[in-house]
Amino acid sequence: MQSRIVKWGNSLGLRIPISVARKVGLLEGCPVEFQIAEDALIIRRSYQSLEEMLARVTPDNLPGEMDTGEPVGREIW
Repeated sequence: MQSRIVKWGNSLGLRIPISVARKVGLLEGCPVEFQIAEDALIIRRSYQSLEEMLARVTPDNLPGEMDTGEPVGREIW
């Protein structure tokens, strides 16, 4: 399978066929990392640890409580 590099503003862009993206679990907005190995460009999904994600939680972006309504079954509150 092939694709082409295209100009995108002051950068270059690469369209990834959806079949390829699905095979490696890429979604729109998914962070990726670039690596160079000799004459190859390697693109990998970027993973974050739980500690890295929790480090970004601040009082300003911490979600508040959410009312889910009255108990419906045998919930114990």
